[in-house]
Amino acid sequence: MKMKKLITMILVATMCLCLAGCGSDNGEGEIAEVKDKGVLVVGITDFEPMDYKDENGEWIGFDADMAKAFAEKLGVSVEFTEIDWDNKALELDSGSIDCVWNGMTLTDEVKSAMDCSNPYCNNSQVVIVPKDKADQYKDVESVKGLNFAVEAGSAGESEAAANGLNYTAVQNQASALMEVASGTSDAAIIDSLMAAAMVGDGTSYDNLTYTVRLNDEEYGVGFRKGSNLKDELNKFFKDAYADGSMKTTAEKYKVQAALIEQN
Repeated sequence: MKMKKLITMILVATMCLCLAGCGSDNGEGEIAEVKDKGVLVVGITDFEPMDYKDENGEWIGFDADMAKAFAEKLGVSVEFTEIDWDNKALELDSGSIDCVWNGMTLTDEVKSAMDCSNPYCNNSQVVIVPKDKADQYKDVESVKGLNFAVEAGSAGESEAAANGLNYTAVQNQASALMEVASGTSDAAIIDSLMAAAMVGDGTSYDNLTYTVRLNDEEYGVGFRKGSNLKDELNKFFKDAYADGSMKTTAEKYKVQAALIEQN
């Protein structure tokens, strides 16, 4: 009987050691997983000035540059993966990406589906219309008869629904702008930061402009529930704000006015 008890204790101890070894990450959780694979996989869409490609096909922008710097701090490379924005939480939960870092509005829905970083940038949703018709649209009531293009799963779609507007969901905000420019849609709802970079004199859409401001919101980065990458990013944001590198990057992409102080 004593021998059986001794064997049982040895087996239990062995199993515990094996489990500890298999799950051991020096207490670093997903930080250790990212370091082990040597790459931080970031889910994005084409969204100037946050994430977009330069003439060489390289991803640049405020978020892209900050993600590169964060990955460098972790000692890994960065990989940008274009995702279906409407499925961002599914992409994250499936493990195909490590985070969603793409001017993501911190809505209640997002915060319930992900562990999110501290907010780092202010934003709003604005209505885009042809410049020659802008005088007709000064408030929400005046745009209720228009047909809108909005990015599927975006804060813009949420605002369209909340205000009872007629809309068609498209792949991304760039597609929404193209819909208005081509006349397929009467108007679009996009982020104010993108509007400042993409719409008006000296831009690719100089015949468009933005009028009605629909809300105020904040951007954050999303991680899987329980991920300690969130806390590491919050530390990185605080340090980057303190040493001026975040402000320098914001100035480079003309988003400095929207930057939120990191305490």
